[in-house]
Amino acid sequence: MTQISTDDAIDTLDAPYTLTAFDRCDSCGAQAYIKVTMASGELLFCAHHGAKFKEKLSATALNWHDESARLLEDSRA
Repeated sequence: MTQISTDDAIDTLDAPYTLTAFDRCDSCGAQAYIKVTMASGELLFCAHHGAKFKEKLSATALNWHDESARLLEDSRA
């Protein structure tokens, strides 16, 4: 069995992940700006709940992807 890859597929894998309006906070349903990768799966949080749970989850989180700075960028526009 062979595997075929194209340059487009490689570019897609290397592109940084960006949360969209379709990504919703697991606590309240607001737009998610934080994605936390745990050994058991992923959690999505709005900026408020991400800040609330950061201290508790950061000890066991595998990755903490925080895009909450986008909130400041949006308000300047």
